[in-house]
Amino acid sequence: MQNPPDSFSVEANPIQHLPATSPLIIGGGIAGLMAAVHLAERGLKPLLLEADPAWLGGRLKGGPAVEIEHQGQTWRFPGEHGVHGIWSPYRNFQAALARHNIRPVFVPAREETWIFGRGRLIRKAAIGSAIRHSLVPAPFHYLHLFLRPRFLNILTLRDLAAMFRVFGGLISAMAIDPIAEHKSLAGLSLADFTAGWSPTLRSFFAGLVRSALAAHPKDVPASGFIAFLRFYTLLRRDAWAFSYLPGSGGECVSEPLAQLVRRLGGEIRLGVRVAQLAGGRLESWRDGGAGEKSIQNDWRITYKADDHIHTIEADHVILAVDAPAAKTLLQASPATAEAAGKLRFPTGVPTAIIRLWFKVNPKPMAEAGIYTGDFVMDNFFWLDRLQTAYAEWSRATGGSALEMHIYGPPDLLAQPDASLLARVLIDTYRVFPELRGSLLHSVLLRNEATHTLFSVGEPGQHLGIETPWPGLFACGDWVYHPAPALYLERATTTGIAAANAVLSSLDLEPWPILPHPQPEWLAGKMERGLRRLRLAMLKRKRGQ
Repeated sequence: MQNPPDSFSVEANPIQHLPATSPLIIGGGIAGLMAAVHLAERGLKPLLLEADPAWLGGRLKGGPAVEIEHQGQTWRFPGEHGVHGIWSPYRNFQAALARHNIRPVFVPAREETWIFGRGRLIRKAAIGSAIRHSLVPAPFHYLHLFLRPRFLNILTLRDLAAMFRVFGGLISAMAIDPIAEHKSLAGLSLADFTAGWSPTLRSFFAGLVRSALAAHPKDVPASGFIAFLRFYTLLRRDAWAFSYLPGSGGECVSEPLAQLVRRLGGEIRLGVRVAQLAGGRLESWRDGGAGEKSIQNDWRITYKADDHIHTIEADHVILAVDAPAAKTLLQASPATAEAAGKLRFPTGVPTAIIRLWFKVNPKPMAEAGIYTGDFVMDNFFWLDRLQTAYAEWSRATGGSALEMHIYGPPDLLAQPDASLLARVLIDTYRVFPELRGSLLHSVLLRNEATHTLFSVGEPGQHLGIETPWPGLFACGDWVYHPAPALYLERATTTGIAAANAVLSSLDLEPWPILPHPQPEWLAGKMERGLRRLRLAMLKRKRGQ
């Protein structure tokens, strides 16, 4: 991830000129790493610049290890941004890892529990398996939840009375595909979409969304919510199937990808903060001795590293940073500022990650789930059930480790660490009273506002793979591409697409992008019919 540029007052170094066969990639998250891998596999020598001085991978990076003393022994646990799910529709992500035998042994998700709290009332219901293993075809597979007594126990008569409105809202999400149709649904939020739903069901769906979009209903754009529903759950039962990494994202994914880039001839520089993009110069190069081509070095990139200013000229640049960093860089660079000022960049949201180590295990329950109601936390993961280092410690000591995420609101995240941690502990003991008095260690991490609050911009306002500037391409989980994917899969898909744009410009073979799963038969029939109905109604309305 690239930090905002600042003013430099140190002496500059000579300009480095990259050959056309060395595309420059700004940003070492999953999108940038995937772009670099696919370029290097075609024989190019990409140069990747990453602002973080120690860790690659963006939100799938590693971090400093956490050490604790327990039962006379020092235990080391991997540091990372937070637990991530690897979902079944992540086809390009998993294929890229499998092709080079760096796909880790995933830990399949077995169950997710919905924990609802209101004062002293605490209710728990297993929901994950009911959705992905439902006997009822999509989009009606949620009905299987009503065969779970504990799910029904959370609901009230008001919730049951609002059920037709809820299903009406879900069906309406089938009538429009914001990504494929490039519809921003500007001004509409998740709060608007769920208006009229009962509080409990509104809370339930908000909890599901917060685990992905990391924001509260009034802040979640309707286009992002509908895109999330369609990709992860609404159109297929098995779309809700996912797995966990057995270790940190850096250890399992980002570091192996970086090693692969280097092994294939690419270069990665850490601790590099790009400040500005500007124009370059003309240069000639010989393509395999076949002939001479005149190439425009369109881009001059200025960056700071080791307290020195450096400048690189490159024919092809791939911008692979998060949306806030892209906005800052493009609007601060004279060559791109005017056009960038007309673009709309998705919001980045901050998060807080809490990890708690206990001397004992809780009562048996699912390995993960969501909190809704009056809890400060939004979701939870029992790390000793998911990751190798925690599992080994748990087997040896009988302890347990719990990770929880907080996605806001802003006034909650603004609280001091001690205050926020105290509130988390109070709520944790409400749910797991058997853990009271057994806390061994705690860690609170704050992640910068780089998590994408995904939304779709209007055509011409949402930066895509092909940018308004020749020779500059973009990728990332916020960049527009017609594929329905989100997050890690979107980062991968756009990374491959950006690499393909460079390959095509050099007359090299592009990589195939694997299609994502189609809707189930019934969901597909309903989707097509509802979309035709919506378009016919819009046509009639325009005619009137």
